[in-house]
Amino acid sequence: MFEGIEFVNKEFFWLFLLLPLVILWYVLKNQKQTAELKMSSLKGFKVTNSWLPKLKHSLFVLRLLALALLITALARPQTVDVSSRTKTTRGIDIVMAIDVSGSMRAEDLRPNRLEALKRVAAEFIKDRPNDRIGLVEYAAEAYTKTPITSDKAIVLRSLSDINFNNVLGDGTAIGTGLGTSVNRLKDSKAKGKVIILLTDGVNNSGFIDPKIASELAAEYDIKVYTIGLGTNGMAMYPAMTRTGDIQRIRVQVEIDEELLKEIADATGGKYFRATNNTKLAEIYDEINKLEKTEIEEFKFYNYEEKFRPLVLLAGLLLLLELLGRFTIFRSFV
Repeated sequence: MFEGIEFVNKEFFWLFLLLPLVILWYVLKNQKQTAELKMSSLKGFKVTNSWLPKLKHSLFVLRLLALALLITALARPQTVDVSSRTKTTRGIDIVMAIDVSGSMRAEDLRPNRLEALKRVAAEFIKDRPNDRIGLVEYAAEAYTKTPITSDKAIVLRSLSDINFNNVLGDGTAIGTGLGTSVNRLKDSKAKGKVIILLTDGVNNSGFIDPKIASELAAEYDIKVYTIGLGTNGMAMYPAMTRTGDIQRIRVQVEIDEELLKEIADATGGKYFRATNNTKLAEIYDEINKLEKTEIEEFKFYNYEEKFRPLVLLAGLLLLLELLGRFTIFRSFV
């Protein structure tokens, strides 16, 4: 009955404790008003069974119900309809620089490094509905897969299309990948600019020094989070034999962690090491928490008072009591 209804003045419900006292008062008063006449015989009187004396107490019931309704009305029942509207006050532009060199085929992450990254990155993109995101691929060279855009469907589709790219050559050009990402963000008007640079190797290609690229990022107030991807020690890697068959061999994992730390430190970012799928997911989750977009939320409250029907019903019950008292029963309660 009261689902969705709130009572503003709940303290008035304490008045219900007075109702038992009112009932007690009525019982005692009714006993005192009942006259007694003792007679030796009723043979000379005609006995009639009238229902009016039995219904006399219904007047008190009407008054009692009216009091209960008035107490409930004093508690001020109301319904609240809440609507909200959000406004993004601070957007962040993010470029995800993804290593697509051949070493990303290694299977120390399941099913391999690149596919594991794509799954985690997709969830990260979905969790940033108010930001613009772009994608950069790099191996021996780099290019922009997707310019920064607020259309997450385009970004997710481009991410799913990323694969091992022979066109970019075999190698890992960390400086070139970072420089290309900086170029995508340097003219951005966003208050927050972030690059997430992921690699599983060392800088062995390209014409841009990673340290110079990090200095450029710092000059444009771009924060760089670096991720070294790969387990410690050895990793299984699918290699093609001379006969064209695929053979899995163990290769040494080489990640220039010192370089990645220097890039992160120079730009105010942070370096992470992902040695398995769970750790990789945790890293992106942490970056997601570190780079929050400020959102202003406006709430609108629509109050609808519900006490008026209770007061009207209480008045109707009191009116019925008065009519009954001065018409049918003609007596005071």
